[in-house]
Order: sequence, then C-alpha cells, then structure tokens
Amino acid sequence: MACFMAATILSILMLAGLLLTGGGIYAIAKRGDRKRGILMIIAGVVMFANVAISAIPGPDVPMLERRPN
Repeated sequence: MACFMAATILSILMLAGLLLTGGGIYAIAKRGDRKRGILMIIAGVVMFANVAISAIPGPDVPMLERRPN
C-alpha cells in the first residue's frame, strides 16, 4: 500500500509540475504576464526537483519504502 501511495503522490507532483511549467510559459507568451509566468515556472521546477530527490535515493541512503519482514 505504501508503495502505491508513494507512486501516486510522485505522479501527481509530476503532473502538477508539468501544468505549472506549461501555464507559466502560456502566461508569458500569450498573456504578457511575465512576473506570474516566471513564478509558475519556478514552482514547476521546484516540484520536479522534489520528485527527483524523493525518487532517486543516494548511495548511502536506505530505500524510502520499507518492506514488511
């Protein structure tokens, strides 16, 4: 169950990051709202970084999900 929840949360974060980045590009290109567009792009990049940190464990870090014995 924990593995499914982690995968679902990471998937939702990826979709949200994609939508924020796309919305930021749209805000800059079509609407001319540069400040809001840049903030949306930065928020999307931060979401992608959070997913990368959560999904890729380091060499000395144990796996994020614990399996029952």
